[in-house]
Amino acid sequence: MSESEVLTRVDSGVGRITLNRPKALHALNRAMCEAMTEALLVWRTDDAVQSVLIDHAGERGFCAGGDIRMIAESGAGDASEARAFFKVEYRLNHLLFDYPKPITAIVDGIVMGGGVGISEPADIRIATERTTYAMPETGIGLFPDVGGGWFLPRLPGQTGVWLALTGARLKAADTVALGIHTHFVPAERLEALKTALAIHPDNPQAVAASFAADPGPAPTAAHREAIDRLFAFDTVEEVFAALEADGSDWALAQLATLRTKSPQALKVTLRQLRLGGSQPSFAANMALEYRLGGRVVRTHDFQEGVRAVVVDKDNRPNWSPADLSGVSEADLERLFAPIPPDQVWTPLP
Repeated sequence: MSESEVLTRVDSGVGRITLNRPKALHALNRAMCEAMTEALLVWRTDDAVQSVLIDHAGERGFCAGGDIRMIAESGAGDASEARAFFKVEYRLNHLLFDYPKPITAIVDGIVMGGGVGISEPADIRIATERTTYAMPETGIGLFPDVGGGWFLPRLPGQTGVWLALTGARLKAADTVALGIHTHFVPAERLEALKTALAIHPDNPQAVAASFAADPGPAPTAAHREAIDRLFAFDTVEEVFAALEADGSDWALAQLATLRTKSPQALKVTLRQLRLGGSQPSFAANMALEYRLGGRVVRTHDFQEGVRAVVVDKDNRPNWSPADLSGVSEADLERLFAPIPPDQVWTPLP
């Protein structure tokens, strides 16, 4: 059992899922997603399970994302393995989103990408002083998937667009202020919280509230007006122009960051978020992300981004096209185009 990458058990009315791949910062692979899905499906109709708790083993972080190396290797070929992973992962995301019992996620440490996908659908999302949240996909030529197209446009103002394009990293004061996480609990109180949850498995909301503390002032509050004004456009070119025209130190710092990102990924991401903000359901959003993901992982920029950031770690990606003007509307239309009906992503039956 100790070798399992996901530990599942029922403890005093709480269905417990513990990520157990600490050396990889609990990065998700297909087997882990399948194990979580299997447990959740069993617990869904088990009267002995009154709520669910998702946490992680060790202290290195909650979940750094998905198995990017595998996805890139698959994308270098026909991407069939990557699509199979996305299908299972996105079904897990949707299962969590629609789950009939309350879910608590303790997001203690790093939470990025796939980790956001399994925590953001939870009813209660607990951050600690060790929490670092980010959706950094544009830095590897990807886009914020796992439901990012649904959750990010629904954050206050344009903060979701800012986070998605820049990959900005937030601590708990900001994540709680923006509603990304619902409660701040000091890490030293987490074990006591879990004990209390086992005593009151039917009311995790009250348990979380009783342990919640003040995370302090939110640093991004000072920039909210600028974020809402400068990231409110429907093209990345307009965002760049607005930041440059603003000329403040903060705006120019955002512009400098954006210029290090994949131009293709920036344009894909902005379109994804604008479309995601108007999707009729979470399932519809996931179907959009599935068809987009299966294509983006085969692009030069994703392959090059993973090489530069994950494999060689020289952090010097050679994007192609190298600037925004090289990414045409026709390029975007091809990436977002419908797929054959028999290949469309669907939720679990």
